[in-house]
Amino acid sequence: MTVTLVPPSHRTRTAPPAGLDVLGVPGEINLDYAATAPCARAAADAVAELLPWYASVHRGAGALSRRCTLAYERARQTVGDFFGARADDHVVFTRNTTDALNLLARALPAGTTVVTFAGEHHANLLPWPRGSVRLPVPGSPGEAVRALDAALGELRRDASPGVPVLVAVTGASNVTGERWPVAELARVARRHHARIAVDAAQLAPHAPVDLLALDVDYLAVSGHKLYAPFGAGVLIGRGDWLDAAPPYLAGGGATSHVGAATHDVRWATGPARHEAGTPNLLGAVALAAVCAALDGADRAALHDREQELLARLRDGMAALPHVVELRTFGPDAARVGIVSFVVAGRDSSAVAAELAREHGIGVRDGLFCAHPLARRLLTEAANRSGRRDLPPTALRASIGLGSTTEHVDTLLAALAALG
Repeated sequence: MTVTLVPPSHRTRTAPPAGLDVLGVPGEINLDYAATAPCARAAADAVAELLPWYASVHRGAGALSRRCTLAYERARQTVGDFFGARADDHVVFTRNTTDALNLLARALPAGTTVVTFAGEHHANLLPWPRGSVRLPVPGSPGEAVRALDAALGELRRDASPGVPVLVAVTGASNVTGERWPVAELARVARRHHARIAVDAAQLAPHAPVDLLALDVDYLAVSGHKLYAPFGAGVLIGRGDWLDAAPPYLAGGGATSHVGAATHDVRWATGPARHEAGTPNLLGAVALAAVCAALDGADRAALHDREQELLARLRDGMAALPHVVELRTFGPDAARVGIVSFVVAGRDSSAVAAELAREHGIGVRDGLFCAHPLARRLLTEAANRSGRRDLPPTALRASIGLGSTTEHVDTLLAALAALG
């Protein structure tokens, strides 16, 4: 079977700005950015520059240790500024978004009710305490806002005065790439005196995210999604809950005093309270380097370039009768560079293996650590397409700074050959 591709406006695109070109392997087409984005040169260069000085952080008086401590704290400031942290916010380095949200879950005041949607990544479904409210997957952004408004209104009527409520939502779906109405959801939360936390793992690599502008309380981000694959994430947000909670990890660096008696411990306040042990200096520095590079780039131009590639990918798939896209909202909903789909009559893991083996293309297959949502969308895709030969798992292609029209076209041609 042949497929006619939509002609590109330009065959070759302008390279990303300095420092935002990404590392890769010649001949391999990486379309799996939503799982782990490739390393930006800015991150690699920052790590290479610091490595000769690599030493302890907060724990030494030598020149190497002083320099590393300064680099670590400058990284904290850079990352906080990039995401619009307020003066009283804490910027806590973690391993990734999952780690950040688990930290927040541990820091919740007793009795807090958490409200999420069933369309979340497992990182934003599983950490929350029993008694949390999980709302159904909405059919549109507007439906999400209305459902949250109704749920929070009911909670406030039934709950005792002063009981904390936290809304935990994604900024962009890791399954469909669809963007969620974060600012509108935040306004609803404010109206009902609830706090809101945003899983920005998938949104942050594709669009500016600003806590102050969005008026959200907490933000969780993964460096490995943001072109800084050195094992660092971050939780940014209100310091009062974090300072009142027991340390996420107990150990060196999290204390201001340890006495001889077993319970004679005073824990630190601020980010150190939850960063016990030797910190991931290189991960923090890499993440800060990418934030700085993105801060100096034309984000609107990067967005427009990605949207052109995304439209090309989705239009090309729509022309293939045996390929069905997954979606939660309508086909024209705003989204980042992620497309999940199925190939009718073909096992998704087998298709992924063939794409890698025969075409050098890397995509993800499975349920994407969002099992409730992915299974629901697979059922919806079968109903929408009228096909009964769709597989029980899906494929996901995701793009970013290093993606080109040639990458997209190669995938589309390979999928056409499967028909």
